[in-house]
Amino acid sequence: MQRVLIVLSEYGYWGEELIGPKETLEKAGYILDYVTPTGKRPHALPPSMDASYVDPPLGKPVVSEEMAGKVKELEESDILDHPLSLKELFPLDRPYMSYSSYLRLFEEYNRNIETTAEYCERYAALVLVGGSGPIVDMVNNVRVHDLIQIFYHADKAIAAECYGVACLAFARDYWLRKSLIWGKHVTGHPLEYDYLDGTGFFGVNFNMGPPPYPLEFILRDAVGPNGEFHGNVGKTISAIVDYPFITGWSTADSYKTGELLVSVMRDGLKRYGW
Repeated sequence: MQRVLIVLSEYGYWGEELIGPKETLEKAGYILDYVTPTGKRPHALPPSMDASYVDPPLGKPVVSEEMAGKVKELEESDILDHPLSLKELFPLDRPYMSYSSYLRLFEEYNRNIETTAEYCERYAALVLVGGSGPIVDMVNNVRVHDLIQIFYHADKAIAAECYGVACLAFARDYWLRKSLIWGKHVTGHPLEYDYLDGTGFFGVNFNMGPPPYPLEFILRDAVGPNGEFHGNVGKTISAIVDYPFITGWSTADSYKTGELLVSVMRDGLKRYGW
């Protein structure tokens, strides 16, 4: 149980949001495996390894020279060259109900999830790394949702950062349609820190402008009346533990998210930050 599975977008992850948990987990003795939606190598978003980049909502640089160097070093290494593929872990996508063979396909789909759950027994926790890339290929990816549910039902820790937290909002029981974070306390990108313009993705020459959805509103709705979204606007760190979930607000919370994840796994921490 000394392995942790880390999910990364193929459309760009934020460098520090991988480096923080990665360094913290490795220092604690964990072995890390990486997985992307189709098995392609993930890449860091260019601004996340640029120390001169000024984050528009915060009005200040958010990448230190040291962190820029660490992200560049990781990008130049072969560590992320051969990630696992979610498409191979879940070879059958959830079938349309309009298929004539829907029942047999749905049975096979569920058997496949059971097989993947057996494979995931080797992991102690799951990490969903943020950045703008997850908006494209993680947040509404049924395979990501199924992976989250496997760890959830196995009572294992699940950490998510920045826009990776949105994956938790949409990970839902197929029949109940209720988010796994219903009734939970979480943090995430607050409205005040969303971009007004400039949301971009790795490998795509396209400026989306603002994010396609306000994450704060999604999380507020997903946790329901007995849960709570903690924006913590004005603070420098926002990380929440409401077991089994560990949620981190943005870049600055990356190391804290990793530290809390280790505390959850090693010390049985169940609650922090609220």
